[in-house]
Amino acid sequence: MALNLRQIEVFRAIMTTGSISGASRVLMISQPAVSRMLSHTEQRIGFPLFERIKGRLYPSPEARRLFRDVENVYRDVQRVNNTLHDLTQRRHGVVRIAASSSLGHQVVPWAITSFRAEHDVRVSLDCQRHMQLRDQLLDRQADLGISLFPVNHPNLEANPLHRAGMVCVCPVDHPLAERDVVSLPELRHYDLIGYGAETPFGQHIRSAFESAGEPWRPATEVDSPHYACALANAGAGIALIDEFTWQGFHGEYLTAVPLPVEQRLIVSLVYPRTEPLSQLARVFISHLEAAFGRFSATDASLHP
Repeated sequence: MALNLRQIEVFRAIMTTGSISGASRVLMISQPAVSRMLSHTEQRIGFPLFERIKGRLYPSPEARRLFRDVENVYRDVQRVNNTLHDLTQRRHGVVRIAASSSLGHQVVPWAITSFRAEHDVRVSLDCQRHMQLRDQLLDRQADLGISLFPVNHPNLEANPLHRAGMVCVCPVDHPLAERDVVSLPELRHYDLIGYGAETPFGQHIRSAFESAGEPWRPATEVDSPHYACALANAGAGIALIDEFTWQGFHGEYLTAVPLPVEQRLIVSLVYPRTEPLSQLARVFISHLEAAFGRFSATDASLHP
């Protein structure tokens, strides 16, 4: 009573298109061939999969239940094809990078440019939120992850790459604008632009305020430092962001003052623990380290 892959394919095509003619178009075979395959399948399993009513097919309860498992089979087949595509790409040379948005806008492009100048290799860059970055690495959709926040998972290796400063973004005429460093207690009396408690930025800043014995009561919450900058530029309050986002933001009415050293973030290089890095990925890492060195040299004004 077992079905072969062709029978499963025909059954799925009928279920998804709703007709013999639709399945015929999807599978690029004749309608009689689809009908014969369906009839043979139903004879083999001993019960009808579809009811024929006025020339139309209606799936039976058994067909609907079977379809759920068939869809799982097709997802597995797609996963096999994705793996095959990945292996083909690697044979031709490709480095796939997933990066936090702030890093993908500022530092990583420099590393890609210098790497490509020396190696005729295709590079893909995907800027992702924190959890999506982790999932891409776990699903082998990326070779390297460059994360602004810690990535903790038993199947992933994370190595510190760079210490990134946090800054207080305020109007150029703000009382804090001329300071060399701004402490968290000094922000108590100003409207602050913060982040949701479920975001890495929100967790980092909330923890920093709690450690300083200060209440954390943002006037506005966003889910990205880019939006925080935009709100600060519109006069909505003071934004607490990373230095990479600040370097990529162009707001003529704003300035940035560093937060204390203990508020810095640790940029991590993340990759799957279960398989070795390719030689190309290792070479790219050297260019990435050089790019962070270049960023530090050009942005020394933000580091007290």
